[in-house]
Amino acid sequence: MSQDIERYLQASIRANTRRSYKQALDHYEVTYGGFLPATSDAIVRYLVDHASTLSSNTLKLRLAALAQWHVSHGFPDPTKTPLVRQIVKGIRTLHPRQEKQAEPLQLRQLEQCVQGLEVAERRARAENDWPRLLRCSRDRALVLIGFWRAFRSDELCRLRVEHIQVRAGEGMQLFLPWSKGDRDNHGQTFSAPALAKLCPVQAYVDWISLAGIARGPVFRGIDRWGHLGEQGLHPNSVVTLLRGVLQLAGLSPEFYSSHSLRRGFATWATRSGWDLKTLMQYVGWSDGKSALRYVDSMGGFPGQLSALQLIPGRPERLP
Repeated sequence: MSQDIERYLQASIRANTRRSYKQALDHYEVTYGGFLPATSDAIVRYLVDHASTLSSNTLKLRLAALAQWHVSHGFPDPTKTPLVRQIVKGIRTLHPRQEKQAEPLQLRQLEQCVQGLEVAERRARAENDWPRLLRCSRDRALVLIGFWRAFRSDELCRLRVEHIQVRAGEGMQLFLPWSKGDRDNHGQTFSAPALAKLCPVQAYVDWISLAGIARGPVFRGIDRWGHLGEQGLHPNSVVTLLRGVLQLAGLSPEFYSSHSLRRGFATWATRSGWDLKTLMQYVGWSDGKSALRYVDSMGGFPGQLSALQLIPGRPERLP
């Protein structure tokens, strides 16, 4: 019975969160040499020792992990004392840091990436390079779906063929049983448009037809002989994949991460006249502050609308 309880408790915490919490606890116990359970004084000393080297967001994550450990093991939470809260506030005041953000992948750069992949696909087909042909087709579908749906890397990696419905010339629906914004795990269905160019729907159809995938993960690893893996890509591999695509397109990859697709779409939508509420509904943000972090503040707000007009719920053909 206890094993069943533990299994459900583990399932209640997302895999990424579990990994982050484990790393945080390892840092406190192994690297720092702290003891669990901890006192609030010990937590304060830990925070002070790392105030100048760790960002406030990292310290916040460490505190959340420590709090979760104490609560789940039946101990009082030492991170919620007034002294700890005051120390955290003091650290933010004395050690302000600008949050690092990945560059948004702009529409022009997205087009360069897709063109680079299409050229590489044609060359691979001419040279009968099956593994390279597969990778280019997969990467094109991943980049286009990731941009137009503003998906996180883990959401892209959890897409399954049986959860996707395609309507030729209209669009596609993608179902995710759970996502970060779906706290109660009810599942969400996302729509993506069919477009005259840079089309995520056609790229998806091209990929699964070429790879012969009928069920299971949409995006998978491909070995040197062109064999597809059974499991979906690991979320951490998406940034490497994306940087490879950028390099192929002749762009500098070092400033980009997997968040660049999400930030790129948010920036494009804002410049194209979407209000914040519409953007939040389309992407699935429930918090306006979260949405604003992804919008590129350097480019201003809509003056001229983009040639691409994407309206949630009503896919439009491009000129």
